[in-house]
Amino acid sequence: MDHIPVLLHEALNGLCVKHDRVYLDCTFGRGGHSQAILAALGKFGCLIGLDRDPSAVSVGMKLALKDPRFRMIHTAFSKLEVALDDLGIERVAGILLDLGVSSPQLDQAHRGFSFQEDGPLDMRMDPTTGESAAEWVARADTAEIAQVLWVFGEERFSRRIARAIVEARATRPIQTTAQLGKIISDAQPIKDQKKHPATRAFQAIRLHINGELMEVERGLAAAMNRLEIGGRLAVISFHSLEDRLVKRTLRDASRLPLGDPRMPLPSNLAKPKLRLVGKAIKAGPEELQTNPRARSAVLRVAERTEAA
Repeated sequence: MDHIPVLLHEALNGLCVKHDRVYLDCTFGRGGHSQAILAALGKFGCLIGLDRDPSAVSVGMKLALKDPRFRMIHTAFSKLEVALDDLGIERVAGILLDLGVSSPQLDQAHRGFSFQEDGPLDMRMDPTTGESAAEWVARADTAEIAQVLWVFGEERFSRRIARAIVEARATRPIQTTAQLGKIISDAQPIKDQKKHPATRAFQAIRLHINGELMEVERGLAAAMNRLEIGGRLAVISFHSLEDRLVKRTLRDASRLPLGDPRMPLPSNLAKPKLRLVGKAIKAGPEELQTNPRARSAVLRVAERTEAA
């Protein structure tokens, strides 16, 4: 499947791109959002792309050779402040975060993200570093596996699945997505008719292997720090754990500290960093027809305020 950027027009409108400013695409992927931002920029504008996936970086480097307004950096978006410091950039006018796994990652069996086709059990967004899913499944004990499945996948059969994984690996190493998918499916006494039995567990293991929720938490904090006054932050989430974290973070950053409403706030007390822009946006029927993977996407937009 060709990569189709999710909520493209809505994200671009949310960023409110100005032709001569600096923008940051923290999750370059295959560059769909980046190319739309570049099309809206003038010749003095600048876009910086970040991604921790070497395959995405390779695509971004090719774009950088074609367009001098674009720079590509191989790094996790939680380290966006380091990336900006290295470029000598203090503030940016807009930041886009398109969270989760990309379509190319799901569609390439050798990346090990999906149970739809058999492949090595990897799941790392950056295969050059860290522990693979196969290595984690081989060493984690029953309690740890169950905890990950419950916390990150909200999997109700987490303990049963964890026991099945530990029992299975004692006989044969679990090295492929098909192996793990079957173990998970066989361990569930009741199947969800609307989802593949391994959906929640694969999501949980992927989130754990890549530290994705911690990445989101750190990335949002860094983004708020580096937005200029009036700058926009647009975040696209794909599942409830991510979206709850994004919603809570943006909401908290947009509120005054709690206190007695009859008493004026001290001038030195922290004031809101952000202003929420509109309501959460989901993909419409037209987009869902061409890109079914957009069905769970949620876009939230906030703007940096002067009272920060």
